[in-house]
Amino acid sequence: MASLKINANIVLFLLVSLLIGSSSAQLSTNFYSKSCPKLYQTVKSTVQSAINKETRMGASLLRLFFHDCFVNGCDGSLLLDDTSSFTGEKRAAPNVNSARGFEVIDNIKSAVEKVCPAVVSCADVLAISARDSVVILGGPNWNVKLGRRDARTASQGAANRSIPSPTSNLNRLISSFSAVGLSTKDMVALSGAHTIGQARCTTFRSRIYNETNSIDASFAKTRQNNCPRTSGSGDNNLAPLDLQTPTKFDNNYFKNLINKKGLLHSDQQLFNGGSTDSIVTSYSNNPSSFSSDFVTAMIKMGDIRPLTGSNGEIRKNCRRRN
Repeated sequence: MASLKINANIVLFLLVSLLIGSSSAQLSTNFYSKSCPKLYQTVKSTVQSAINKETRMGASLLRLFFHDCFVNGCDGSLLLDDTSSFTGEKRAAPNVNSARGFEVIDNIKSAVEKVCPAVVSCADVLAISARDSVVILGGPNWNVKLGRRDARTASQGAANRSIPSPTSNLNRLISSFSAVGLSTKDMVALSGAHTIGQARCTTFRSRIYNETNSIDASFAKTRQNNCPRTSGSGDNNLAPLDLQTPTKFDNNYFKNLINKKGLLHSDQQLFNGGSTDSIVTSYSNNPSSFSSDFVTAMIKMGDIRPLTGSNGEIRKNCRRRN
């Protein structure tokens, strides 16, 4: 009986592995090499021009990819506008007044459609623009796996449930990432994306006024200058997630955490006497280790439940179904 049970478990494990691996296995780094040879240069030039106009846009594009992948996989569902038949993800709590860069994605898609119409998905445009943003801001490069297709629907409910909030504690962060197949180390590495970008006062107000043990007092005071205590006052005032080099992709985010200068509660949770302290310390001392793990985690995240083959569609306009 015991051996039968073990064999059944092995079969189940193999089936699950096949199911998880089958869709991502169809993604490849040369997916469009024949059908759209100018794809990479077309995306890169549009991303570069957007970042030239506003450096923060690099972080915004990277975040769009993260928020897309965490909700039913990397399928471009985040980009869909609301319709009469469904409520999209743009107005979900983690995205409303927060997710940005949709117009840049529109521009990239338009440029790509000119060089190879109806070939490249919006989901893949997101994946490439996230990588390009990291590289342009001084971070590591990697080969992006492509071949995703676009969802025909979206889910505001799933977005509200799946995307970790800035008030999350460490256990909640670990479980949110684990739910989409990402390890604790992946979670810490991907959190390092907060080496770039800005956050709104409403996301860190509670931390700078109510937390004392886990925050540097002078840092809290500085942030309070531009983020009033009263809710509704200055909610959209911005502060850099990395106070040292907010427009450069590097490992200073982790150094900030060690000095109790993480902007969000969820940031500081990574270095607060818990199981991830050692990973943060390692990344703060070894930028190449962070870069390498970040790339691994980005590729893993890009493999979350893609639509491939005949599933989904190749949207012509990222905001609506064909």
